[in-house]
Amino acid sequence: MFFAEARVRVFIYGQPVDARKSYDGLYALARNEMKQDPLSGHLFCFINRRANQIKVLWWDRSGFCVWSKRLEQGRFFSDWSQIRSSETDWTHLKLLLEGVEPKSFRKRFSRVPTA
Repeated sequence: MFFAEARVRVFIYGQPVDARKSYDGLYALARNEMKQDPLSGHLFCFINRRANQIKVLWWDRSGFCVWSKRLEQGRFFSDWSQIRSSETDWTHLKLLLEGVEPKSFRKRFSRVPTA
């Protein structure tokens, strides 16, 4: 990601999203549901119902980028009732992508060693 980390704003959508959505679908959610401007250069995060896949939408002044991460094991969080649409910072997003729960600082998944 090629932007100044201190100045980037991160918006997390607080409802499950169909993981098949791409640029236009995620743009529409950010614009209409989150009431934010996707062309602002901020990051917009969308998580699927099983909470094992996240997509991030970003405008880089020449076009949209969509980053996706799918966990092979575990989930980004365990309970949708605790998740709300919110603005957060870059550090919280990095913790979320690593599977660390910020309130308790514990991993949501563990790697199983292969033989």
